[in-house]
Amino acid sequence: MTSIISQLNKVFDSRVRLGIMSILSVNEFADFNAMKELLEITDGNLASHLKALENVNYIQSKKQFIGRKPNTQYIITENGKNCFKEHLNALEKLLN
Repeated sequence: MTSIISQLNKVFDSRVRLGIMSILSVNEFADFNAMKELLEITDGNLASHLKALENVNYIQSKKQFIGRKPNTQYIITENGKNCFKEHLNALEKLLN
């Protein structure tokens, strides 16, 4: 049991980070406002979790303007996909 627990990724301990990764793993991309609505959290809370995931290279951001409004889109990186998949596999093993 201890070896399975050690396979869990501490980065995903937060429900918000788990939610962000879940959204990005099933969508090609998601923008800041869409994730804020889906996760029902504040701008500041979401921004801090997105930054934490960017810092470990699990996600990347792309800033652009749509009309005159700034828009930031996020995508999951290959590294992020692999680490998230490993985390989910460890959770599944733990539950079985």
